Amino acid sequence: MLLLAFDTATPAVTAAVHDGTAVLAETYQVDARRHGELLLPSIGRVLAEAGVDKRELTALAVGVGPGPYTGLRVGLVTAAALGHALGLPVHGVCSLDAIAHQARRSGLTGPFTAATDARRKEVYWADYDAEGRRTAGPAVDRPGELAVRQASVGAGALLYPETFPGAHGPEHLSAGALADFAAGELAAGRELLPNAPLYLRRPDAQVPAGYKTVLGGKAVLPA
Repeated sequence: MLLLAFDTATPAVTAAVHDGTAVLAETYQVDARRHGELLLPSIGRVLAEAGVDKRELTALAVGVGPGPYTGLRVGLVTAAALGHALGLPVHGVCSLDAIAHQARRSGLTGPFTAATDARRKEVYWADYDAEGRRTAGPAVDRPGELAVRQASVGAGALLYPETFPGAHGPEHLSAGALADFAAGELAAGRELLPNAPLYLRRPDAQVPAGYKTVLGGKAVLPA
């Protein structure tokens, strides 16, 4: 296995190469406004550092969110384009599952919650048991609507300590963890997700309401 993994569901732009046993190379940069600018150079960098030609890859793994629409679509479109160009399968991974896997690899024990910043004073969250299996979510809610979580990780948890007391890192997802999670699931014969977004809510951009039709079938905005 030579797996290229990347994620743009959080402010981090991150990519990694995994050989089925370990991460060969990884890059990570936090910049919420430059996903589109940073992702392809990041992919090129990890392939070069791993000494892997893109034609040697056997699969792609991409974080499918939940995450903000604008950043998330950069990763999904890139995965679709690369998969088509290289003839590779594209496997989707819930980004919260990858953060949970990253936390477990860092030594976190017991049940916990992974939460990322959903903006609008909300968080994307999911609960995990002591084995790291998801037991609830993914979902999006205001922190005040959630029961207090004692063990938690992620930027969303760090933003709201009154709901997530004792929250700690990892703050954002690392593609190395995503790649390791995907490689383990594939090796065990378990299916991953399709390359489709987990938005959980409507995009910020909406079609304006109140269109008025005129002769010729054209639509105009109300004055």
